[in-house]
Amino acid sequence: MSEEKPSNFIRDIIDEELAAGKHSQIVTRFPPEPSGYLHIGHASAIQISHSIKEDYKGRFHLRFDDTNPAKEEDEYVQSIKRDIQWLGADWGEHLYYASSYFDQLYEWAVYLIKEGKAYVDDLPPDEMREYRGSLTEPGKNSPWRERPVEENLELLEKMKAGEFGEGEKVLRAKIDMSHPNLNMRDPVMYRILHAHHHRTGDKWKIYPSYDYAHGQSDAIEGITHSLCTLEFEAHRPLYNWFVENLPVPHEPRQIEFARLNVEYVITSKRKLLQLVNEGHVDGWDDPRMPTVSGFRRRGYTPEAINEFCHRAGVAKRERVNEYALLEYCLRQDLEGRALRRMAVLDPLKVVIENFPTDDVEWYEGPNHPANPEMGTRKVPLTREIYIEREDFLEDPPKKFFRLGPGREVRLRYACYITCTEIVKDEEGNIVELKATFDPDSRGGSTPDGRKVKGTIHWVSAKENIPLEARLYEQLFTEIVPEQVEEGHDFIENINPDSKTIVKAFGEPELRNAKLGDPIQFERKGYFAIDPDSTEDQPVFNRSVGLRDSWGKKKGQ
Repeated sequence: MSEEKPSNFIRDIIDEELAAGKHSQIVTRFPPEPSGYLHIGHASAIQISHSIKEDYKGRFHLRFDDTNPAKEEDEYVQSIKRDIQWLGADWGEHLYYASSYFDQLYEWAVYLIKEGKAYVDDLPPDEMREYRGSLTEPGKNSPWRERPVEENLELLEKMKAGEFGEGEKVLRAKIDMSHPNLNMRDPVMYRILHAHHHRTGDKWKIYPSYDYAHGQSDAIEGITHSLCTLEFEAHRPLYNWFVENLPVPHEPRQIEFARLNVEYVITSKRKLLQLVNEGHVDGWDDPRMPTVSGFRRRGYTPEAINEFCHRAGVAKRERVNEYALLEYCLRQDLEGRALRRMAVLDPLKVVIENFPTDDVEWYEGPNHPANPEMGTRKVPLTREIYIEREDFLEDPPKKFFRLGPGREVRLRYACYITCTEIVKDEEGNIVELKATFDPDSRGGSTPDGRKVKGTIHWVSAKENIPLEARLYEQLFTEIVPEQVEEGHDFIENINPDSKTIVKAFGEPELRNAKLGDPIQFERKGYFAIDPDSTEDQPVFNRSVGLRDSWGKKKGQ
């Protein structure tokens, strides 16, 4: 990641407050709801808060705002922890859950009732929406708004004891039904949910709303700066109202920033869940998904994602970042560390007729062309080899420097070959080439200094490892996938060619590939081994091509 210390409006605020002696230590947090996997936008939010902890030598908390057991699962808790650790953010001993504060939150709800600032409402959900009003019309007071304090306390206790069904009653803050901000129109603090909680089990029958629990959890933990995305800006007055009207031990400051938007990417948790549930992708960690686990499975590195987030920066206004920048960051990171290997993804057999039938010649290839410390590996050459079908043209144009009839090319690391014959099937399709090699060209050069312009990669047809290559493109065809015409759904923008599976062949050294090893298939792109791999059938995901072919395809 770039070592340059970022400067942005959030840090300017922190610097001013520190200069004024307002804080002895800066404390930030990342507060996910465990109702899905983290995506690229979350990675940006994590970096913003965690880098402040690092640069200001403060604290960084991970807190799960687990207030909705109907949508939350321990699977999501574990995946979020795993992803944050992978990204390099360290919460140390500061792992918290909003559910740990349920008793305190309930006590504060009782406090607000006693202060005449909360009440139990019997309005059904549809009527409550009608009473709320609109952006242009004020709301109306509920007929239950002036319930006596003692009656509210008794009803809340019965709600807690499970004596009412879901939707029968809610606890609302008593603020202002004519407030221009709809969030301030007597918002719900507690609703009845007869659902099993992943941590508290069946203890609770009522659960605090996110807006009520969120700010108070920050206050309990001593968070100095509650950093969140712009959609929470309209919630800030409510956040502050609760903090100001409750005997909280600390008053955090909420600051909003623009979320990270990326071309061709959806970060709506609801829509990502739809993609998973409807089978449009192969789970949350599908390499086409913009989830952190999806990027990891595809072969992205935490350094590349963090560098992308760093370059995208912190802004006050929404903007869309180029996907090409994300791919650039990955290429830059992998270029210096990826092992070089040869694999043929669309094989065309070549028979080198003057090569001895049973011989195997081993040639040495560097593991990295610019880093001798990474060593070398042995590459076998046999009479029959595979080359990429696109590396041969029957009638090649003038500037095509690869193989053609009568043309000579260099087999990378090995020797020169010349195509002597084309073998076709009954339909006229090319099924095989015949060639000869120059024995004096072993090692890639000749005594007479003869040069050839073309070098192609190849794999022995006898000494190889069969593999499955999964070639990925963008999951969506539109830059902003959610922008659709009325009556249409974002699902219609799914790219039908986002995943292509090919049977390929790789050099034997690929047998030693391990999860997490970055590998460049020479001339084809960067790949990573997939967890679906078996000893008999390794699977490699293409992380990114060697250049921005997608941008060219879309005419950008």
